[in-house]
Amino acid sequence: QWAILDGTLAALLVAGVTSIGGPLSELPFVAGGFWEYLPSAGDYLPLQGWGGNELLSHWLGPDYESLALSSLTGPCYFAVTMDAIALGRWFDVGASSPPDKET
Repeated sequence: QWAILDGTLAALLVAGVTSIGGPLSELPFVAGGFWEYLPSAGDYLPLQGWGGNELLSHWLGPDYESLALSSLTGPCYFAVTMDAIALGRWFDVGASSPPDKET
């Protein structure tokens, strides 16, 4: 998708960072009970093995190691970021080109 829609290194880096940071930004919402994944979909435990971290325990609760995300979340963030970049470029080109004038 990246090679077809954009192909620039900047877009690849942005999508890569977003595919990691996006799912991690969902953890406070999962911890707060604002949303949850189906038990069969929650197959990725990004904070498992981070025991004893007082800051995470304060922000996410004492059972933060068991917070689960779907393993499809990262690739989904990557794809949506690529789509947003491609659409932004498309709209930018459409807005900067002068309209056709009929004579």
